[in-house]
Amino acid sequence: PAFRRFQREFLLGYLPALAADWLQGPLLFQLLQSRGFLRSQIAALYSCGFASNVAFGLVSSIFVDRLGRKKSCVLSSGLCSVSCLLQLSQDFLALAAGRVLAGLGTSLLFSAFESWYIHEHLERHDFPAEWIPNTFSRVALWNSGLAVAAGLVAELVAEGVALGPVAPFLVAIPFLALSGIFAGKNWDENYGKSRSCSKACGEGLRGLLSDPQALLLGLVQALVESILLIFAFLWTPVLEPHGIPLGIAFSGFMAASAAGSALFRRGITGRLRLQPL
Repeated sequence: PAFRRFQREFLLGYLPALAADWLQGPLLFQLLQSRGFLRSQIAALYSCGFASNVAFGLVSSIFVDRLGRKKSCVLSSGLCSVSCLLQLSQDFLALAAGRVLAGLGTSLLFSAFESWYIHEHLERHDFPAEWIPNTFSRVALWNSGLAVAAGLVAELVAEGVALGPVAPFLVAIPFLALSGIFAGKNWDENYGKSRSCSKACGEGLRGLLSDPQALLLGLVQALVESILLIFAFLWTPVLEPHGIPLGIAFSGFMAASAAGSALFRRGITGRLRLQPL
């Protein structure tokens, strides 16, 4: 019972932030296009978000450990909220700043929350490490459902509100506020080991170079992610001329992704006993 209460407390803080992140995906290209920007300018705005995510990702773990993981979770919600508000602007630089903040907030979203949970699970509550996958399997299940729902909600509010494609970004703000306030009021703070940036990056680089399989896995993952990011930029201009509702299409992509994950898990644990290479 104590573990279930702790798990529920984590999910109530984490899932609204994930929902807000998904809401910002379906209509971003359409929003920037409605501002009158050229395809090359939209590509530059996308790149601002990707570049800030990559650059901050190199030091995000050190930053989170020093600032405090709970504070980092709250900061993530704040940065993403400001980013959503900046989408109301027509100015290119303001929108670029919004994409940079979104990249920073997303980097914290996918590092601080999980780091906070693992420390609390093992150090403060002394629960068995074998229970950690139970929590993250629940997160994965909920995350798939939230992704599918986000596309439907984005399409609904964009069509039903006069604000158009910026509406999902405004809908995301209450979810971000809920996540930040809940974490700030109900979670305890914890910190990681204090390390210099150069030492941490050096350890990571030496680890990659000393293990060819880890290096190969990283390269394959980087290539897969690059394909997904290119797809994220191209799918809207390909489908929009055909009159396909973008939010519905997004939900379809997310449902297919969830189905693929389910089939993979069934393949490696069921009768087929498939083994990843």
